[in-house]
Amino acid sequence: MKGYVFDLDGTIYVDEHVIDGVPEAISRLKKRGDKVIFLTNKSISRRSDYVRKLNNLGIQVELEEVINSNYITALYLKSALQPDEKVMCIGEEPLLDELREQGIQLSDQPNDVSYVVLGWDREFTYNKINNAYQAWKNGAKIIATNPDRTCPVQGGEIPDCAAMIGALEAVTGESVFQVTGKPSQLTAQYVLKEVLKMPVDQCFMIGDRLETDIKMGNEAGMSSVLVMTGITTKELLEDSIHKPKHILDSVKYIDQL
Repeated sequence: MKGYVFDLDGTIYVDEHVIDGVPEAISRLKKRGDKVIFLTNKSISRRSDYVRKLNNLGIQVELEEVINSNYITALYLKSALQPDEKVMCIGEEPLLDELREQGIQLSDQPNDVSYVVLGWDREFTYNKINNAYQAWKNGAKIIATNPDRTCPVQGGEIPDCAAMIGALEAVTGESVFQVTGKPSQLTAQYVLKEVLKMPVDQCFMIGDRLETDIKMGNEAGMSSVLVMTGITTKELLEDSIHKPKHILDSVKYIDQL
């Protein structure tokens, strides 16, 4: 048995379009007894949303097979928070919902929170920057769901959570305290120890992004697999310090490894 960890956007699908041959490839892995999970940094959808989307695209999954950065962030905060400590969240409703599901108390008052969570927020405003900054001035730690600069969409890319991170780092003058999603080893170790539960040398990390998917896989000791269906071009690969152990045109060919 082998373990396969698949990124989603740019790896399994782009927008609402599944990449050719991917459902069949995933099915072949499962039929031969391998363990397959899906891991995304994207914080603007719930895990349950991804389950529905994958099922609609012809890839049958259960909730426990899908992990997103919201879930990892919530688990991190559950272990870090003291009783009655609260969190400010800059992000969209799916992120707030998944934090609440794990019992995280939320507040929008800067003097009432111990942490500020930054997620991808398509309604990011000056007021949100100011609230987060004032919370930081009052001693709150700033964490982020993911460092992705952009998200691949049909016909191009759009800004992702790095835009929120950049705004806060510019005004605080320091890096965020913690990034919880890929390429964090928080995520890698959760996936390996709590989900796959198998030796790392039997596990593959498959994705389209060098600085998250490939970096995390390499640092965790997994076999990293770059697919050329998303963000990364041949030019980016040549210039990057993060080199995959394997390169495939598509997940369609994953069982050739």
